[in-house]
Amino acid sequence: MAKYANIIVDISHEKLDKTFQYLIPQELVEEVRVGVLVDIPFGNRSITGYVVELTDEAEFDVSRLKPIIGVKKGSVPIESQLIELAGWMRKNYGGTMNQALKTVIPIKQKTKAIERKMLKLLIGKEEAIHTLALYETKHFTAKARLLRELMTEGVLDYSIVTQKLHVSSSTVKALEKEKVLEIETTKEYRNPVNHLESKGYHLTLNEMQQTVVDHITTDITNGLHKTYLLKGVTGSGKTEVYMELIARTIASGKQAIVLIPEIALTFQTVMRFYNRFGDRVSIMNSRLSQGERYDQYLRAKNGDIDIMIGPRSALFAPFERLGLIIIDEEHEASYKSETIPRYHARETAIERARQNNASVVLGSATPSMDSFYHAQNGEYELLELTQRVQAKPLPSCEVIDLREELRNGNRSILSERLQELMEDRLAKKQQMMLFINRRGVAGFMSCRACGYVVKCPHCDVSLSQHNNGKMVCHYCGYEEPEPSTCPSCGSKYISGFKAGTQKIEDMVKKRFPQARVLRMDFDTTRTKDSYEQILQAFANQEADILIGTQMIVKGHDFPNVTLVGVLAADMSLHISDFHAAERTFQLLTQAAGRAGRGEEPGDVIIQTYNPEHYAVLTAKAQDYECFYEQEIMYRQLGFYPPVWNLLLVMCTSENEKQVQTMSEKLVKRLQGHIDSEAVFERKPIQVVGPADATIARVNDIYRKVIYIKTKDYQDLVRLKDRLEYYMKDNRDFQNVSVQFDFNPMSGF
Repeated sequence: MAKYANIIVDISHEKLDKTFQYLIPQELVEEVRVGVLVDIPFGNRSITGYVVELTDEAEFDVSRLKPIIGVKKGSVPIESQLIELAGWMRKNYGGTMNQALKTVIPIKQKTKAIERKMLKLLIGKEEAIHTLALYETKHFTAKARLLRELMTEGVLDYSIVTQKLHVSSSTVKALEKEKVLEIETTKEYRNPVNHLESKGYHLTLNEMQQTVVDHITTDITNGLHKTYLLKGVTGSGKTEVYMELIARTIASGKQAIVLIPEIALTFQTVMRFYNRFGDRVSIMNSRLSQGERYDQYLRAKNGDIDIMIGPRSALFAPFERLGLIIIDEEHEASYKSETIPRYHARETAIERARQNNASVVLGSATPSMDSFYHAQNGEYELLELTQRVQAKPLPSCEVIDLREELRNGNRSILSERLQELMEDRLAKKQQMMLFINRRGVAGFMSCRACGYVVKCPHCDVSLSQHNNGKMVCHYCGYEEPEPSTCPSCGSKYISGFKAGTQKIEDMVKKRFPQARVLRMDFDTTRTKDSYEQILQAFANQEADILIGTQMIVKGHDFPNVTLVGVLAADMSLHISDFHAAERTFQLLTQAAGRAGRGEEPGDVIIQTYNPEHYAVLTAKAQDYECFYEQEIMYRQLGFYPPVWNLLLVMCTSENEKQVQTMSEKLVKRLQGHIDSEAVFERKPIQVVGPADATIARVNDIYRKVIYIKTKDYQDLVRLKDRLEYYMKDNRDFQNVSVQFDFNPMSGF
């Protein structure tokens, strides 16, 4: 039983790492837990603070520690709940409590609050007439001008007075001193959606959508709060289902969080929500200023909004009456944090919903293997939308073999068939999207003549190119030299893939000089509103062709797009990562789903060197179940998630020898725990490594990885706890940093 509590006094300021330790009195042992608000002695007064950690170790002389006075009764502040969530994240994902707290609670930076000043007339009509006459007699023109306006309006905005009426602040102060007017100051919150204009909402659900909404609503009415996986083909109207569920949630006095994967989605998505719910909606994303972010936190906390939309950070909106969390495009890798704690928004949302008796809806046309696996095992409930809205047909899909194109003398990245269809669409004044699948570019080597990819003989993942002319497997460390000719067909056309969006843009403009082309990638979307501007221009049909990376295929709805070309579809098939086929299938299906969403039917051209791969064939057929069945067999054979769980332990140091020695010590320690502790007895646990990371050295920091695989996630948490305890006071680890990543979403 823990004897001491580490307590934070002010949760919203930068000094989150400033904790104070107190004794837990025997009578409070049952009540004191992470997150609760307690009264504590502080100097010669009593203040309140939040418990962020329980421990058996005293950080100071025990005789100097003071006891907690008591636990705050009554309503639990939202911060308590978020701290409890941070504690759960620290436990399940590693890192420190402070790192978890800074993820969950935004820091109040020194951003100046926006104040609105209003000038209000204090004197009556007769006195005002008399004062005005006095000012005019004495030629106090500025005073007279201001008083005349105030007599007409009664109240004036301070900024209008100084800017439009050209009255100086000293004149305003003089009238305030004379008790002619008073200045009323109110704080205004920055509102990132206040520039939007609601066009109203006019839509009724179809039978399939209504069935899903009614099913979830009935469960909630009966007190059942579940996690639902909503699998709906592209264009089946998942967003309308979300909106109806949110409307019902708000009607019952609860609040909703909607997570979306990319900043690129916010404009179109927010507009749809804003048209229905008006200014009860707000957004949270990385493009907001510090002031805007903190103000959204306060607006949510004060109950000024009911819906928070944004990427994974929106999950921590401080709603006290949370009833629903929706995660759209739940398969997206961006829901996994790349910084410590490396939490997954899906699992964290389910935990937050559990704390609040709330429901979770995960939506996707191509659910992640993890979610579908959990649905198959009964942990989530599967609901489906199997048809497009108004029964529009799915686009027709053609797979083009790029090896054939090369044999026929076409060295362009645009196949003959794609060029032919592009000509046709330009003539019909219809729009098209060209998607370049750039994930894992030049990471692997492939042959353009036969499609052969250099793979690891032990792990069934592609070998990654390194700058030293070697190819390395990042799961077992196997390496071999780069080939100069294809080991399969002897062709000299073997290399990494080098074409980027800019190169393709130049090529398209040269081939179709009459076309208006827009490009959307990292370089063209650096500014705050650039996503919005590019998407808006394309939606307004100011361009014929939109070229881009995966950011263009995520959920956008352009009715005039009737052709989608997927260039180099198999780029993501060969990254050194067990998710490769899943990512490829998802990207191809999502890209295909952009075509034919309006009145005209759509065509999709998938260009690939691997036309026979199951990820390509099932994406062409838009057959998720067929893909899942083949992919889950591969995961079972390789002991990969979701069938098994995987913990990555990353060790880094400036000293190569030290990082090698320490990572070997960790493996030895792990093996010791697995062999000697009853909790791990007879459980299949694999420890792989230590091996070099994908990039073995970054900025002169050497990186080693250890993989631990087992079926039970909690066994990985236990092993992580043992390693953390072992390293805590071990001086050998002073110059070695160790980080944990559970079920990593990318290869290392």
